[in-house]
Amino acid sequence: MEIAVQIVALVALAAFSLYAVSAGVGSWRRSLVSARTHLLEDEYLKARIGQVMDERRIERERGELSWNGFRKFEIVRKVKEGGGICSFYFAPHDKKPLPPFKPGQYLTFQLDIPGQKKPIIRCYSLSDSPNHPDYYRCSIKAVPAPRDKPELPPGLSSNFFHNGLNEGDIIDVKAPGGGFFLDTSKTTPIVLIGGGIGLTPVLSMLNHVVETGSKRETWFFYGLRNSKEHVMKEHLEKIRREHDNVRLQICYSDPEPGEEKGKHFDQSERVSVELFKKLLPSNNYDFYICGPPPMMNSIVKDLEGWGVPEKHIHFEAFGPATVKKTAPVAHPDATAASAAAAGITVSFAKSNKTIPWAPDIGSILEFAEANGVTMDSGCRAGNCGTCITAIKSGEVKYLQEPGAKPEAGSCLACVSVPKGNLVLDA
Repeated sequence: MEIAVQIVALVALAAFSLYAVSAGVGSWRRSLVSARTHLLEDEYLKARIGQVMDERRIERERGELSWNGFRKFEIVRKVKEGGGICSFYFAPHDKKPLPPFKPGQYLTFQLDIPGQKKPIIRCYSLSDSPNHPDYYRCSIKAVPAPRDKPELPPGLSSNFFHNGLNEGDIIDVKAPGGGFFLDTSKTTPIVLIGGGIGLTPVLSMLNHVVETGSKRETWFFYGLRNSKEHVMKEHLEKIRREHDNVRLQICYSDPEPGEEKGKHFDQSERVSVELFKKLLPSNNYDFYICGPPPMMNSIVKDLEGWGVPEKHIHFEAFGPATVKKTAPVAHPDATAASAAAAGITVSFAKSNKTIPWAPDIGSILEFAEANGVTMDSGCRAGNCGTCITAIKSGEVKYLQEPGAKPEAGSCLACVSVPKGNLVLDA
């Protein structure tokens, strides 16, 4: 009996010891997990503090180093990229430091083109990251005559860049601007979408992601017809190899004979929301889009139909045709009749013209041109500020959010329409 009691006692003691050891191991494991969690939290906090400090420094430098009006820049490099695209590297002629820009922004140029009565204003997206303080880069495509109207002249400013400007030439440039840029304060997933030469601003964003060591999930869709238009190919493939957080999708809509899917490109179709649905795990991304008007219009519309919030859809407009949000437009006859019934007129004070407003024509700039009133213009997308016009009386509303709203009492004629009777100093 006594031996049995001793055996039971030993078993109980062993069980208790085993429990104590297990509890100790569990406690040790919990302590280890807790320590690791605190370490990760500390590392994240330090990284976030560093990021905030960098953002504040960049904002300070942007304000201190920026400039008003035009500044002289030298073309220090001119590099042919293929596909009718050439990259221009600009350095300040005064040798003073450059302000950082936000990835996705553009430069505004004033061009003295032979044969033109006045300087031509044009905007071109910056195509490299802001992490190069000694130069800015724009990659510009020489725009040919329209395929369906070969009798029309090719792009005036783009062909002047290609054929009339060389290394060592001096050019007038405004400080970087524009409201289409990557929010670098976030680490949330993004989808970058470039079609044709619309590659340039989203390439700036992509370069910023990889050059800063960001690990945010990044999808990069590049849509073009075939290899003849494919630029920056080696650069993009290097990013694909070296950065696991970047998922590259090259989409050829019309591959050349001998071009193979999986070898020369990733998808044999156009960039579309249907493709996103097949590849993306969800729609929970910020989408940044720049490309030809038909591509942009369809993608923006279909993203909204997919349930992507408007605040997560960001785009760069090439011109009036790419406006994402416009006021509801009724049939032209009905809108013209309603305008006439309301008695809305637009007066051009300098031209001494008062004309009944015709909503079907488009913006105030297009309305002025249709009625023989000359107004300066540049980008026609609310970005460059060339068409800024003083309002003598009345108000306007914008067809799209401009890159930078003008001061009170003025409007950007290329992207605005009158709210009521309007008198302009034009």
